[in-house]
Amino acid sequence: MSFLNSVLKVFVGDKSKKDIREIQPIVDKIKELEKEFESLSLDELRAKTTTFKNKIKEALKEVNQQIEELNVEADASEDITRKEDIYAEVDSLKDKAYEISEGVLNEILPEAFATVKETAKRFASNEQLKVTASSYDRELSADKDYVNLDGDYALWKNSWDAAGKPVTWDMVHYDVQLIGGVAMHQGKIAEMQTGEGKTLVATLPMYLNALTGNGVHLVTVNDYLAKRDSAWMAPLFEFHGLSVDCIDYHRPNSAARRKAYNADITYGTNNEFGFDYLRDNMSHSPDDLVQRPHNYAIVDEVDSVLVDDARTPLIISGPIPKGDVHEFDQLKPAVANIVEVQRKYLTGVLAEAKKLIAAGDNKEGGFQLLRVYRGLPKNKAL
Repeated sequence: MSFLNSVLKVFVGDKSKKDIREIQPIVDKIKELEKEFESLSLDELRAKTTTFKNKIKEALKEVNQQIEELNVEADASEDITRKEDIYAEVDSLKDKAYEISEGVLNEILPEAFATVKETAKRFASNEQLKVTASSYDRELSADKDYVNLDGDYALWKNSWDAAGKPVTWDMVHYDVQLIGGVAMHQGKIAEMQTGEGKTLVATLPMYLNALTGNGVHLVTVNDYLAKRDSAWMAPLFEFHGLSVDCIDYHRPNSAARRKAYNADITYGTNNEFGFDYLRDNMSHSPDDLVQRPHNYAIVDEVDSVLVDDARTPLIISGPIPKGDVHEFDQLKPAVANIVEVQRKYLTGVLAEAKKLIAAGDNKEGGFQLLRVYRGLPKNKAL
C-alpha cells in the first residue's frame, strides 16, 4: 500500500500539499492584517465582532424575512397541501441562507482569524486588559474571577482557573496553526501532533462560525478535556461577547443543559452529544428538546470518535414498568377491530375520491386520496 501511495503521489501529487498551497494565500492575508490590527485599541478590536455579525445579518436579511413571512402563512393556512408546499419552500430557503452565510464567513475569514490572533497576543502580553464595560462584561463579572468592574470599565485578567488548574495565558497562533484553522473551517481533517496546539487552533474556526449565532460544538473524547478546554479557552471568546458552556457540567434533560446548547460555543463529549440527540428524537414535544438545529462542529481525536467509538452504538435502555405483564392477547382483538373499521371507512373515502377526480375536482379528490394514503398506505388501489 505504501508503494502504491508513492506511485500515486508521483503522478497525481500529494493531496495535503495541494491543500496547503491553496490555504497559504489566506494565511498570507491574515498576516498582512496583523500590523493593522496591532494599532487598534481594545475597544476597536472588540467592535470587530459586532461588525462581522452585522455583515452576516445584513446578507441574510432578505432570506430571513421570506422565511418569517412563509411561517406566518403556514400558521394561518388550513390547507394541508399548501402547508406542505410552504414548509418545503422554507427548507429550501434555509439551505440558501446557509450558503449565503458560508459565503460571508469565507469573505471575513482573514479578518476574523486576525481578530482572534490579536486577542491572544493582547492577553499574552498584558496582565490586565481595560475596556469599556458592556452589559455582557457586567454579567460575567458576577461569577467570573477574571472579569472585574471599575466604574464604566471592565478589567480582564490574563490568568484564570481551568478545571482546577491555574493558567496564565501565554499562547499566540503560529502560521501552521492558522493553516490548521482554515482547514477545519473548510471541513477538512487537520492532523496535528501532541503539543502542536490543537486546542488553540480550534479557537479560530470556532470564533468565525459562532458569529452566525447558530451555535458551534466542540466534541471531545472525555469529560475532563471538555471541562478543561471550555474553561481554558472561554475568556478568548467571552472577551468578544460570545457565550461559552460545557454540557458535561449539567444533568441530561435539564434547563441548564438546554441553556448550554443555546450558548454560542458548546463543549462536550461525543457520548453526551449523542445521547442528547437520541433523547431529543424520543421527545413528544418541541419544548422537550435540549439541542437546537445543528450548525457547525469540530471533532477532537476524530479517528477515535468517528472510527473506534462509532463501532459501539449508543443505546438508551432501561427496565420497563410492569414488564412482566403481557397485554398483547388482550389488546389484539380491540386493535384489529379498530383497524377493520378504519379500512371499511377509508374504502368508502377512496370510492368518493375516484368520483371527485372523474368529475374534474382534482383538489378535493386529491385531498381525499391523501386521507386514504395516511390511513391505508398499503392499499393496492393507490
